[in-house]
Amino acid sequence: MKHVIALDVGGTGMKAALVGADGALLHEARRATGRERGPDAVVESILAFAADLRAYGEEHFGESAVAAGVAVPGIVDAENGVAVYASNLGWRDVPMRRLLGERLGGVPVALGHDVRTGGLAEGRIGAGRGADRFLFMPLGTGIAGAIGIAGTIESGAHGYAGEIGHIVVWPDGPDCGCGQRGCLETLASASAVTRAWAAASGDPTADAADCAKAVESGDPAAVEVWRNAVDALAAGLVTALTLLDPRMLIIGGGLAEAGETLFTPLRAAVEERVTFQKLPHIVPAALGDTAGCLGAGLLAWDLLSTEVSA
Repeated sequence: MKHVIALDVGGTGMKAALVGADGALLHEARRATGRERGPDAVVESILAFAADLRAYGEEHFGESAVAAGVAVPGIVDAENGVAVYASNLGWRDVPMRRLLGERLGGVPVALGHDVRTGGLAEGRIGAGRGADRFLFMPLGTGIAGAIGIAGTIESGAHGYAGEIGHIVVWPDGPDCGCGQRGCLETLASASAVTRAWAAASGDPTADAADCAKAVESGDPAAVEVWRNAVDALAAGLVTALTLLDPRMLIIGGGLAEAGETLFTPLRAAVEERVTFQKLPHIVPAALGDTAGCLGAGLLAWDLLSTEVSA
């Protein structure tokens, strides 16, 4: 049975699948990334995982994978197949496409940015299916975005498109790792809410999910923390929709797991801020933490289609 290898590499774990031509998940697996062992060991873990997936396909489906797609964090040069930089994995200029191609017997390999790859999946087979223009934003440790246009994801001239987490929404706000102050992700990411709620509640172990539960129970301190995050998020989103005019905003990541505790006030806050802009549909992501892996599979099939048409 014809299939491709799909790999989504995260800071702590890797999700993988063998994906059929119809998008069916034929086999799924997960492994630890093992970043504590250093960047070279992480690369070897990725290559070994891919090789094991290839062997599984040969054993169970009678043939090797015809291509592979891999999604990685950080700065990615997708055109040249290079993982340029990832602070949480400690690597620089890893020729991922070449290394994987060699380990997998010369099959074509597509490399993508994790958020843009997840956005590709959400746009084609998830919450954005049928939307010609959308913005996908996972709210996790940080905030990034994927700009969807007619079934593809816009990467920008230098591969940096969609970095909405670094829109400055509060110039005098917290320092950001990018060198600015008051970036959106310092105020409205899941980690930002966790920090704020741990401080407000006096419980250093409290996190964003705990804050959401406290909001639902009417805790005034939690309501204030949540409102501040929602206000910052709405400000960033209005800037984004002013620039991009998306038909749909797809919100994912850990903070979106709060459901309507997030989406009801967020829709209202965005609506309060727009003037001439058209309000997009604001919806939760549909694919959860499988989006990156599914998107990697789509990248692999797209690569094959491109090679055939060329």
